[in-house]
Formats: sequence, C-alpha cells, structure tokens
Amino acid sequence: MLRRSPRLAVLLAVTSISLAGCATRVAVEPAPSAGDPVCAKVVLSLPDTLGGLPRLLTDSQASVAWGDPTHPVVLRCGVEPPGPTTDQCVTADDGTYSVDWVAVPGEADAEGYADWTFTTYGRSPAVEVFVPLQVTDTRSTAFLMELGRAISQVPATRHCV
Repeated sequence: MLRRSPRLAVLLAVTSISLAGCATRVAVEPAPSAGDPVCAKVVLSLPDTLGGLPRLLTDSQASVAWGDPTHPVVLRCGVEPPGPTTDQCVTADDGTYSVDWVAVPGEADAEGYADWTFTTYGRSPAVEVFVPLQVTDTRSTAFLMELGRAISQVPATRHCV
C-alpha cells in the first residue's frame, strides 16, 4: 500500500497551482452583460476542444478561447443581441441542437480569406464567436455546431427566416 506524506501532498498542490498560473491567458474584452447568470451556464457547458482546437484561458468573465493564443477563436457571452439586419443568418443544426447565427465577414485578404464574427440570433443574452482569418483559411466554421448544447442554455425567442 502506497502512502503519501502530508508534505508531498502540499508540494504537489503548490506545484499544480504554480503551473496553472504560468499558462498564457488570452485578453478578451468583457461583453456588456457578461455577468448575466445564463452566461455562467453557457460557459460551464462549453467543450474543452472546438473543431480540434484546445481550450485556452481568458482574462474576462463569460469568455472562452480555443486554438493558438496569438490568433484564437473567442467566444463572449453577454453581447448585445442583433436587431433587424440584412447580414446573413445561418443555422447550425447538429440534429439535436439548432442555433441561429448572424454571420458577418471581416475584410478579405489577398487570397479571399477573412475573419468572421458570428452572433446568436433570437437569444438574449447573445453569444458572439470571433473566428480569425488564421483559422478560417485552414478549416471550416462548421465547428459552430459543437457549441449547440452550450448555446441552448439561452432560450431561443426568434429564428432565422
């Protein structure tokens, strides 16, 4: 039978805390309604990986990032819900969860790739996902479907038409 000494247990705990403190945090501007209790439910339900990208630490409430810390995919809960718009509204439906998103491209680079900002439509508080050019030029944004379970913590009151 193995026995740990109390001193070893304390050393392991301190080492774990110290290593966690060394992790790079992604700077994220907090959303205006980040303190909404529904946002806590959303964040707690988010996946550890998104489209194969690892989850990163952020420095603001109700935000999560995935991927490369220099060009991360960033989710913020508590943004202002979009009003009437002519921007494209798309539905990410995995057969269990269906989420409507307003999709807004940034300015395209020479190869035609652009940043994209997706904001939930018909949900309050709204959730925004920023996908940088460095991600859109190498993968599909179909990984939005992986967010369906978490986003569904915010009830839908309207849908894309």
